[in-house]
Amino acid sequence: ARAALVLPAAALLVSDLPGGPAAGSPVILAWDTVLPGFLLPLAPPVVMASLGLLLAALFKESPVSDLTPVPPARNGEADYSSGVAVCGAVRTPGGAAVPRAVLTLVDAAGRQCGRAASGDDGRFALSGPAPGGYMLIASATGHRPRAVGVTVREATAELEVLLGGPGRLRGRVRTPEGDPVPDAVVTMTDPQGDVVATARSAADGGYRLEGLVAGDYTLAAGAPGRRPGALPVTVVNGDQPPQDIELTGGAVLRGAVRNDAGRPVADARVTLTDNHGEVAGTVLTCEKGQFAFTALAPGEYTVVAAGYPPVATGLQLSGGEHSERDLRLGHDSATT
Repeated sequence: ARAALVLPAAALLVSDLPGGPAAGSPVILAWDTVLPGFLLPLAPPVVMASLGLLLAALFKESPVSDLTPVPPARNGEADYSSGVAVCGAVRTPGGAAVPRAVLTLVDAAGRQCGRAASGDDGRFALSGPAPGGYMLIASATGHRPRAVGVTVREATAELEVLLGGPGRLRGRVRTPEGDPVPDAVVTMTDPQGDVVATARSAADGGYRLEGLVAGDYTLAAGAPGRRPGALPVTVVNGDQPPQDIELTGGAVLRGAVRNDAGRPVADARVTLTDNHGEVAGTVLTCEKGQFAFTALAPGEYTVVAAGYPPVATGLQLSGGEHSERDLRLGHDSATT
């Protein structure tokens, strides 16, 4: 088709040139004869090709991604632009805050729909999930990770996540003589003074603390009628040798304060001091003039009663002993 159009144009140009063949010459007549026979067979293919190009240009379709863009995958995350907040705190079983814990909220399809970190006070906040069921995964350095189920409703969800460590500590609470101390409260505190674990001793004095993070702690125990005891301990990951703690004391001192006539003296101040001059306790007598000191360690003491001219008396206590000592207060007749 292109050749058919060019050849007549060339013939016209030749005819227009000076000295070129005149109109009606054999050359021009030949082209007049040849061109119709040459172009007619080529016309249908040319027309069809032109129509095809025109239709293709008019009805060309855009790619599917141009009409319905698909967001790129974000590691399986679900995008929630609005919803209900999930708040709470990450703590140890003993109640101490766990800072810098990482919390991930996963929906029923396993897609991440929220992530946050706890602050220095253990608090965290996740926003955006729609109401429904989720799984909250919490982890922190030195602690065992934990996953909990969360049901998000129309109101803000508040929950507490407990993270323990792999360390364990066990032992017995006993007297210096080796006797067990049952029902003693065993408490462990960290260097900041926060309680990280607590337990009660069994009938044989045994106790067990679980979920401890490796580090240095203070182990303390107390029981009614005994002086509390404390000692430093170091916790390692896993089991470690038993750690016993001794509770001394258990001595009880009771008595009454009376005047010279034998009548009880109420509201008299009674002070107990040890052999180093340290005050072991101070109480006021009741309406019957009675007083009592409990959980005393074995040793020598001095009892001082005031309200009248002071009266003091010395005594010796043994472990577990229950002793009584009455004091008589009176006025000096020379001063009354």
